[in-house]
Amino acid sequence: MKYGIVLTYTVTPRWLALSREERNAMRAAHLEPVFAAYADRVQARFFDAEAFSGHFSDFVVLETEDLGAYYFLVEGLRDTPVISEGYLTFGEIFLGVEDGFHRYEQAQAEGPGR
Repeated sequence: MKYGIVLTYTVTPRWLALSREERNAMRAAHLEPVFAAYADRVQARFFDAEAFSGHFSDFVVLETEDLGAYYFLVEGLRDTPVISEGYLTFGEIFLGVEDGFHRYEQAQAEGPGR
């Protein structure tokens, strides 16, 4: 099954106090390597939301067929200074199954419990 995950997060005032050059350097040094390590199993698209939501500043849409790889990606992110030193905090996470009802109908046609 393919899973879609929306991971909301908020950058903190500590992050915003950095210059754009410092932010880009931290992103390149700490975040990009984690996403690159799982890029063959977890695809990511990033969105800014601060102009449209007061609940979070950004979100990433992740797609994967490997929830273990997704979990390890999040753990890897949590180990970075960006998270551990309070530059960014995770918010709500939404998970769904792509066309789950189709898979269910197919499984039912093959026999209950499949």
